[in-house]
Amino acid sequence: MSDSHSSQSFETVAIHAGNTADPLTGAVVPPIYQVSTYKQDGVGGLRGGYEYSRSANPTRTALEENLAALEGGRRGLAFASGLAAEDCLLRTLLGPGDHVVIPNDAYGGTFRLFDKVVSRWGVEWSVADTSDPASVRAAITPRTKAVWVETPSNPLLGITDIEATAQIAREAGARLVVDNTFASPYLQQPLALGADVVVHSLTKYMGGHSDVVGGALVVDDADLGEELAYHQNAMGAVAGPFDSWLVLRGVKTLAVRMDRHSENATRIADMLTRHPRVTKVLYPGLDSHPGHEIAAKQMKAFGGMVSFQVEGGEAAAVAVCDRAKLFTLGESLGGVESLIEHPGRMTHASTAGSALEVPADLVRLSVGIESADDLLADLQQALG
Repeated sequence: MSDSHSSQSFETVAIHAGNTADPLTGAVVPPIYQVSTYKQDGVGGLRGGYEYSRSANPTRTALEENLAALEGGRRGLAFASGLAAEDCLLRTLLGPGDHVVIPNDAYGGTFRLFDKVVSRWGVEWSVADTSDPASVRAAITPRTKAVWVETPSNPLLGITDIEATAQIAREAGARLVVDNTFASPYLQQPLALGADVVVHSLTKYMGGHSDVVGGALVVDDADLGEELAYHQNAMGAVAGPFDSWLVLRGVKTLAVRMDRHSENATRIADMLTRHPRVTKVLYPGLDSHPGHEIAAKQMKAFGGMVSFQVEGGEAAAVAVCDRAKLFTLGESLGGVESLIEHPGRMTHASTAGSALEVPADLVRLSVGIESADDLLADLQQALG
């Protein structure tokens, strides 16, 4: 985080970092620089370092400065999607013959990237239960260059001890990558716990309104930041100016939204634990969750994602999704409106038959910021 924001609270940083008043008009919101190229003051004479918007754009710069400040890092980079950010990171860190440890529970798109894309250019991967440090240590090989973690994980809400896993990765000469999408930097800051890289799907809680697709990387290592920026420009999957502006707008209310998401999710998880048709509830805020103590140590609150399993198997889980009315049936998460989905058939279909396959009776909720009473009523009728 820059010195100008290091002493400020998260809520203040979210609103002000990167959001300097426009020098021309005094506008308090950064303008949308919807421009592809910039007039140069002579050959090589760049104004403010801008020459072409793939390389840099002032609206994207504002967002990247904001992201770095929120995660307590030195460099933030914004991309066209979360997977674009992941692709850039993997191609920066890895080469043919390298190895990555991936979690046994992860977003289906991330697994597909490793399984169908990265493996084709000679990168190997193996699966570990990242909630168990011994499992991570056993999966590391002499060729391991990165350990990949989601915490909380998608969709089983597993919790990884970031500090302990960072130490294991460091001892092996590998970098720890933490996907912080479910928590957001308001609830959890992996760099402060020893992670090397933080990944975000900005589409989710950071944007917060289901109206933008984006991704981000944040690092505290200046040299790694330069390498990532080089690949970001060389590969070109950058966040556009309007998308950057939308995420900047969303981030300003991140703290108040995450508080409400967490409060609502806690009430819903509690209700689900007492429902006769629910066989298991997955939410790190529950005392019964195996990762509860670690989550309480490294998170400010427990977030807005809840998964649960129902009696009756896959057909019953699909029926719950179909009967929900206030919860919208749809992929993605982290918006102000509540969503419901069947991971096995939707977001995690790519994991079928693999070590990351999700239970067929699983339902995943992205709990929004509506009235908790209304959400509870909808789930109760959907469960029957």
